[in-house]
Amino acid sequence: MGEYLAEQRRNAQLSLRQLSDLAGVSNPYLSQIERGLRKPSADVLQQLAKALRISAETLYVRAGILDPDDSSDGARRTPGVVDAVLLDPALNERQKRVLLDVYDSFVRENTPETAETPSAVQAEPAAEAAPAKKPAAKKTPARKSTTK
Repeated sequence: MGEYLAEQRRNAQLSLRQLSDLAGVSNPYLSQIERGLRKPSADVLQQLAKALRISAETLYVRAGILDPDDSSDGARRTPGVVDAVLLDPALNERQKRVLLDVYDSFVRENTPETAETPSAVQAEPAAEAAPAKKPAAKKTPARKSTTK
């Protein structure tokens, strides 16, 4: 966790002191977190994520506060995919979030339990029983041609 935080701080081109000021965390405490001597609370991680402009969820996963298999909407994800995306240094935090969101939408689309909602199942028989009528075409007055 601490090494990852230090890496993110360096990527943001911030000194330890600058990050501590931005996040509202003491300089010695931040140093201890980066060296792995202290385990930060969820509140401190949120402040650090905001200051670094990265996803707080990623920091929660790194700190062991959040299960990487759980998305923010409660859908289950395959650990290998999530780990690969979260740990890929070639991706920035926004790209990681977008990839995981797309992955989640595909998983939801292909999961039978979530594909058919109760309202969709109830609406189908009613649609078959009474086919929809086509709306009548609007009649418009004919235009007189003005040719000379």
